[in-house]
Amino acid sequence: MNPNDQRRLLSDVDDFCQEIREHEELCYVEHRFNHHLIPLAQKFNILGMLVPAEYGGRGADVVTYARALARIGREGTGVRTFFSGHSSIGQYPILTWGNEEQKRRYLPPSCKGDKVLAFGLTEPEAGSNPLEMQMTYERQGDRFILNGVKYLISNAGIANTIVTFAYPVEGPRLISAFIIDTDGAGFSCEDLVAKMGMPTANTGMFELSNYVAPAANLLGEEGQGFRIAMGTLVSGRLSVAAGCLGVIEDCLCEAVTYAKERQQHGKAIAKHQLVQEHIAAIEMHRLSSEALVSKAAEAKETSAQNPGDGVLASRAELLCAQAKLFTSQAAWDAADRAVQVFGGRGWSTLYRPGRHLQDVRVCRIYEGTDEILKLKIAAAVLGGKEFVAFK
Repeated sequence: MNPNDQRRLLSDVDDFCQEIREHEELCYVEHRFNHHLIPLAQKFNILGMLVPAEYGGRGADVVTYARALARIGREGTGVRTFFSGHSSIGQYPILTWGNEEQKRRYLPPSCKGDKVLAFGLTEPEAGSNPLEMQMTYERQGDRFILNGVKYLISNAGIANTIVTFAYPVEGPRLISAFIIDTDGAGFSCEDLVAKMGMPTANTGMFELSNYVAPAANLLGEEGQGFRIAMGTLVSGRLSVAAGCLGVIEDCLCEAVTYAKERQQHGKAIAKHQLVQEHIAAIEMHRLSSEALVSKAAEAKETSAQNPGDGVLASRAELLCAQAKLFTSQAAWDAADRAVQVFGGRGWSTLYRPGRHLQDVRVCRIYEGTDEILKLKIAAAVLGGKEFVAFK
């Protein structure tokens, strides 16, 4: 992406963020989905940031995209989660493993906002270990029949198209990936609203009951689904890490501004040493997270430019896991500290730190829990597959 296009994209993202803020704040207090999100994203043409121009997108490189997500993350994890679901794990697998017909059919409308995308991997009994999924498919001539339930899926209730995964009813137990359209017979969805945070984002569960997917909607080859899912999660983890950086940046801005304005004991609380301790800690989280996200994004971009290089792919995968683990924990601590700086006002969703604290907690769970990522990182440091904690 040339510098001029990069600047234009980041400027459009910033304009979007400035317009979405007032709507997001109102919708958050009222605990309802932010219906302004998609129209404003259409207005500023940021629904296809990663997608090449030939398919209707902006053609951003990974580093620029990560910077865009960090800016969006300042507006809230719910806002950023929509983009992760739509682009990082929705468009990405179609762009990476889809054939030309699939790319032409799904990517241009998704860039325009005519189609919202989602990624359906998690199930009620299959979280950290997707190999325990129970969704199945059966091939009948030129079509596949799918049955099963997916759970805690970002954008599920607003999606037009979902990339999902299933085991064959018979034959080798190898996962396959499918592109499903939510207007098809046999698709049903329920919004999940009993959440700790992200009330303005859509989260749902969906069921496929004898859902018919044409053979043309098989993503990649049969049996390639696990590889597609794991490859997509690398993109998803980087998007979470970038979003968490944005959360930290906003928490720092809010805490600094409030600490300078709030007077207690005859002076601004910014002059109290223990308040300064919180400010210093948040700044260190910001600086460290920025460096790690940048390093992971650069590695992911280098890997994307050299698709056959397994060493580069492994390095990018590890760095994205490290970035996601570190930044999600750092964002949680930064939000907690910002709430503490705000004192009683921090314990209210009328103020931004309290909303960040509620929302960012999920970032330590989805796209790889803290525990799973620690095992992945430790195994890599110890020497690889020989030290994988579970097979």
